[in-house]
Amino acid sequence: MESVIRVVPRDNFFLELWFDDGSHRLFDARPYLERGVFVRLKNLDYFKQAYIAFGTVCWPGNLDIAPETLYDTSISCA
Repeated sequence: MESVIRVVPRDNFFLELWFDDGSHRLFDARPYLERGVFVRLKNLDYFKQAYIAFGTVCWPGNLDIAPETLYDTSISCA
């Protein structure tokens, strides 16, 4: 399983991601903004507080997205 080693949240609710396998990917978080606990991400200031912990992207308040989801549903930037 790939681990996220860097994240840059973008203004358009995309996450620019770097993984430990050397890949650089772009994840569109917009489809998640209406789902359960992820509605908190609709606040752009909150969305931009993304950080890396234990190989995945997290936000304050115990919110995270599994690294395999981030990898499998993102597109390559290469």
